[in-house]
Amino acid sequence: MREKLMRSLELIDCCRPLGAAALSDEEADATAALFRTLADPARVKIVNLLATAAAPVCACEFEPALGLSQPTVSHHLKKLTEAGLLEREQRGKWAYFSLNRDAVATLAAVADLKGACC
Repeated sequence: MREKLMRSLELIDCCRPLGAAALSDEEADATAALFRTLADPARVKIVNLLATAAAPVCACEFEPALGLSQPTVSHHLKKLTEAGLLEREQRGKWAYFSLNRDAVATLAAVADLKGACC
């Protein structure tokens, strides 16, 4: 799993802003993979909850916040973690999640379209 996460982070590193003159096929694939990961409302809500949290959030806190079952929440957390957007810390039997700040900064830069049109 660690190897998969490292591959995901490598993809994040190769993304360029959408407003760049031209994206290579690899950059376009990596960017599309990030957007596919976020293409679910529950995952967007998870990122939002973590972005507004002062500290890492226990996995158990997402169930009531999202109104989803534990297996569904775990699935979404796993997808976000594998994409490199979340960091996971094990504390006893509970997992705590926080945003991977570098990945979020890269995602923000990729989505930056200021001055690209109109």
